[in-house]
Amino acid sequence: MIKFRINSFQTKLTLILVASMIFMGTLSNFLIYRFAMDKQFNQLRSKLMMLAGTSALMINPDMLMRVPMEYQGAATHAYKEVMDELRRIKKANRSVRFIYTLAKTDQPGVLQFIVDADPYMGAQRNRGMTSYPGNKFDASGFPEALKAFSEPSADERLKIDEWGVTLSGYSPIYDPSGKVIAILGIDVGAKDLYLTRRALQKRALIILLLGVVFSGILGILFSRRLTGPIRKLVEGTRHIAMGDLQYQVRIEGGDEISELARHFNKMANILYRSRRRVHSYFYRVIQSLIQIIEARDPYTGGHSERVADYAVKIAAKMNFTDEQIELLRETALLHDIGKLGIKESVLNKKGKLTDNEWSLIRRHPVIAEDILRPILLNAEMLTVVRGHHERYDGTGYPDKLAGDNINVFAQILAVADAYDALTSSRAYRAAFSKSDAVKELEKNKGTQFNPHIVNLLIEVLEAGEEALGL
Repeated sequence: MIKFRINSFQTKLTLILVASMIFMGTLSNFLIYRFAMDKQFNQLRSKLMMLAGTSALMINPDMLMRVPMEYQGAATHAYKEVMDELRRIKKANRSVRFIYTLAKTDQPGVLQFIVDADPYMGAQRNRGMTSYPGNKFDASGFPEALKAFSEPSADERLKIDEWGVTLSGYSPIYDPSGKVIAILGIDVGAKDLYLTRRALQKRALIILLLGVVFSGILGILFSRRLTGPIRKLVEGTRHIAMGDLQYQVRIEGGDEISELARHFNKMANILYRSRRRVHSYFYRVIQSLIQIIEARDPYTGGHSERVADYAVKIAAKMNFTDEQIELLRETALLHDIGKLGIKESVLNKKGKLTDNEWSLIRRHPVIAEDILRPILLNAEMLTVVRGHHERYDGTGYPDKLAGDNINVFAQILAVADAYDALTSSRAYRAAFSKSDAVKELEKNKGTQFNPHIVNLLIEVLEAGEEALGL
């Protein structure tokens, strides 16, 4: 017969195990479930803000301002042109359920619709449009919508209503002078995230309850054997809380603690795969945007991929780690995304650019940083994107950095970018030959480019010729 004494080792250990299981369950909920789900939710918010931001750039502000704020405004050419653009954005992004534009009114917290691209919503589902130009919308309960008049934003909670589970993102729409004239709102479906959250909540609760029930029995019968596995589980929780979702807890056996470990590992694996899917989706979206940029400029098809290839080969010669080289490759693929904010007429102009046009071109690294900031967790990637047009002598843009003050990846990217630009045909000139392009780079060593990096690119090019037997 088992006797319980308050000061006995078994009693103390049993109580400790019960407390530990409660503690671990709480950690699982707050440090695993909440950490992972909040991260996944914030990634969805970031993607949504990026989508809203890039979509806002596609709206013609002049046409938007011409829409009369009255019922008859829906029949105007300006309204129809904006409506067509909104529908194209919605068609290109299947997750978008509703997309619309709103402007301020004289009443605090009250906005008014300009163009609502979804005509089949609400009580008037079968009667045409829901919102006409000038229709009021009380946004006092939507602080993120009001915040969007200064910067891209997204709702901090899912909305659950008769139309399902959605998340809304917003971005300011600027006129040519840089003044905010309206906001673009996008509602996307978030049912999968909601169901995943509910399932993980239930699973976390089941694991917690099972752990508490069995910990008492295990504490009495296998006190010495339990202390090791518990330490392993706690260590696993710490790894997951720090973002190491590939960490696996190794506990052999068929008891409840080992079962908990298997559930723990399964949950970590699910979260890891989910994070990989989100990461993969993000880069597919970015690749689509890069393709949009290169489609606008027929002279730069494949430019980003070639620049990434040159940059990776240079970095390999500088003995960077595989992880650092992969970071550089991903950054190189994104470096020209800021050109989304530059007019096509400027990008493809055959003649000499005016001072104002040059000023617009020089803004594309800053625009790229603004586009990517909400969705890139790695600050170094933003630094490289912003700095890839800095010059070694300090006369570049946008920050006029010089020498070693320029991020080394940005210096590599500058050389790779310049070489591919020189060897590609442009609207205003024919492509340089390989030898002429190399001479141009050598001529600018120490002024525009880091001399060592130029030499490494030349080695890469010569090695490529040898591999081809040239």
